[in-house]
Amino acid sequence: MSSKNSETRNKILKACVHLLETSQGKEVRMTDIARHAGISRQALYLHFATRAELLIATTHYVDELLESEKRLAASRTAETGIQRLDAYIEAWGSYIPEVYGIAGALLAMKDTDEAAAKAWNERMEDMREGCEAAINALQNDKTLSPAYSPDEATDILWTMLSIRNWELLCIERGWSQKKYLENLKSLARRAFLAS
Repeated sequence: MSSKNSETRNKILKACVHLLETSQGKEVRMTDIARHAGISRQALYLHFATRAELLIATTHYVDELLESEKRLAASRTAETGIQRLDAYIEAWGSYIPEVYGIAGALLAMKDTDEAAAKAWNERMEDMREGCEAAINALQNDKTLSPAYSPDEATDILWTMLSIRNWELLCIERGWSQKKYLENLKSLARRAFLAS
């Protein structure tokens, strides 16, 4: 694509981010995004054939802006399973408050909006893969508790690190981010490490 097309694409993605963050769980339509980006609907569809494609691209765009790959480096280069588990919890747990606006919008819309569900499910599967890598590192080190299979431990860690749980603890109960991360790491170690 030309730089002009890239500029238009970025305008669309920025508009989508803004509208998702301010939507309060209401559906964000292609018409709304085009209007906010200052382009026609036809121009929007030249860049994104479907709304699901746009929502997924928006989540990747936010990952790029927030340098998610850089944040995950410590987890991916950890020398032990315990280090990888701690580093993944730190990376993901610290990421949640920064993407909470968009994540909350997708989560609120997903039950009635197929495109939002597709974007949400893709992102949660990506997050589950990170959990799986941390659990597999424990398994490879032979430090994973025999109480769980790797799949079970992955599912439990994935659930522990859900955005809903962060929301309940940090928003509803007023936990600080530091308290949240410390407790999640401690809980994960107690749950998953062999004694």
